[in-house]
Amino acid sequence: MTALEILRRLLRDQELTARYDEVAALLRDADQDTLRRCGTVLARLDADEISEHHPALPVLTVAVTGSTTLGPLAAPLHAELARHGFVPGVRFGGYRQYQIELRDPTNPVFEAAPDLTLCLLDADEVFTGLATPWTVADVQRSLDELAVNLTGLADAYARDHAGLLVFNTIPLVRRWAAQVVDHRSKALLGATWREFNARLLRLATERTGVVVLDSEPLLAETGPLADVRLAGYTGVRLGEQYLAGYAREIGHLARAIRGRTSKCLVLDLDGTVWGGTLAEDGQDGLHVSDGPHGEAHHAFQLAARQLGSQGPLLAVCSKNDQVPVHRALTELTELGVTEADLVAVIANWQPKSDNLTQLAKQLNIGVDSLVFVDDSASERGMVRAALPEVPTIAVDADEPAWHVHRLLADGWFTTLEVTDEDRVRGERYRTERQRLEFREHTDSLFDYLAGLGTTVSLHRVADADIGRVAQLTQRTNQFNLTTVRLDAAAVRRLVDGEDTDVLVVRCADRFGGHGTVGAMFTRWVGSTLVVDNVVLSCRVLARGVESACLREVLVAARRAGADAVVGAFRSTAKNHMVADFYADHGFTARAPQEPDGAVHFEHTLDIEPEPVPHVGVDADISWQVREEVAVR
Repeated sequence: MTALEILRRLLRDQELTARYDEVAALLRDADQDTLRRCGTVLARLDADEISEHHPALPVLTVAVTGSTTLGPLAAPLHAELARHGFVPGVRFGGYRQYQIELRDPTNPVFEAAPDLTLCLLDADEVFTGLATPWTVADVQRSLDELAVNLTGLADAYARDHAGLLVFNTIPLVRRWAAQVVDHRSKALLGATWREFNARLLRLATERTGVVVLDSEPLLAETGPLADVRLAGYTGVRLGEQYLAGYAREIGHLARAIRGRTSKCLVLDLDGTVWGGTLAEDGQDGLHVSDGPHGEAHHAFQLAARQLGSQGPLLAVCSKNDQVPVHRALTELTELGVTEADLVAVIANWQPKSDNLTQLAKQLNIGVDSLVFVDDSASERGMVRAALPEVPTIAVDADEPAWHVHRLLADGWFTTLEVTDEDRVRGERYRTERQRLEFREHTDSLFDYLAGLGTTVSLHRVADADIGRVAQLTQRTNQFNLTTVRLDAAAVRRLVDGEDTDVLVVRCADRFGGHGTVGAMFTRWVGSTLVVDNVVLSCRVLARGVESACLREVLVAARRAGADAVVGAFRSTAKNHMVADFYADHGFTARAPQEPDGAVHFEHTLDIEPEPVPHVGVDADISWQVREEVAVR
């Protein structure tokens, strides 16, 4: 039974809402046409009813507006969000009402405080306002006006909303371009149009709360922008294939803002990274870079390495013997991915699902942070059955030309910004091997921590840290006390706030620096210091870093004359390990629990906490409780 047939049966039997938590796994590997068809079923469900049955599933609220007919986006958008485990709360605006809606914070489309606001734009927005006959100069004036309007809309939206605003570049369709007959004017129109789109794309680099999806790569994959008859008779100027590709991009953008960006790409070797089978063909018989198949595999190797250079970790999981794999990865100099690029190489004959579980544990990340690529349908099937939360990418050993396309078809590693921390993440994980070796040669945990020489820097955030701090709130799940996700614009507002502070945590030890690993979000309420959230990267857990940082906050608050420090904790599926964080550091739970599920803990500052003996701290976070603050 196909995914569509299953959904239709569940809907007919009135069971789909109750079993909505099974939908993500059902749609995980569906193609875009199947997703669109499934989306027509899913769009009929009520988001509130789904949440009543599945309160643990995250709701992703989306407002949709634009210059074209918006209804055809409903099916692929619902399917993509469901595929990623979200409950889609989607509201559509009126036909061509985006300029009014984006300026009106009270518009019903924004009633649910959207996480994402999508503004779909098409070429008719530029041309239909022109009198006929028109010239290229007329088009240029219209584009200039639109660019100014969109910038103003972005600024107006940012004043009233915390969610991301998503524009798209506007494709120049032949219907309009072909109405210009001379090649000089055609060239000028094309240049003018591209300059407008470049201006729109730059808006995303200048405004932290704006994302602009580039339509050109989408069209290169999806083909025609629209169906001519539908566009002519109904005003649907963005077709099914384009909208399916657009919805897929939105699905991965949603993952990014909710901290679900994948963290590690796990590669099979035989038939995937190289052509041939190491155990049968030997090292010299592999297709690595020469010949048609070798060149295709080499392109795949380089694409994986390119991804790895921007933050995703690279690892190998292969059914092979360890020694020949090590030899091949180090001796095949033409390989685009070598052992030096990998944070882990697992080569044995155990089930790959077991190896992936062990890999996630070794890297201290969730299993759902892995993405697995393999040419074997049986291996993928076994991984999918044992670990349904792990995305699997199917490649075909007989057709390696498709490897790169299939690797990149989904944006599993999509993020809002690549930071300096991302670019060195792989090297830091490889350095972690040295720490593990050091741990194995120490007699006790105390000796290990003492010998590690951990140092912590705790300071107010600088401009250069804002992107990284936002990223930590989005990606950190285990040590994230409230799991409030922030974009860079939201962090900036806290940094600039009169009574709010964002503190950044940096860490290093004898083996090197960990970089920016955490953040603490504080605000003053009268003479009480409130810690709204603490996030800390999993790579420095269990070393006392969190205790040292909290101590510095308590000491600084006490010296400032605060009467108490209050911290918040909100339980999620992944942060249970820090449920006792405040209780373990001298805080007392307040009652009752807040409506949003948060529990507040209070420290009365009667006693100054002792330093953490094995952590050196450099902190500059002094406060002064102003008289006018204390009386609020």
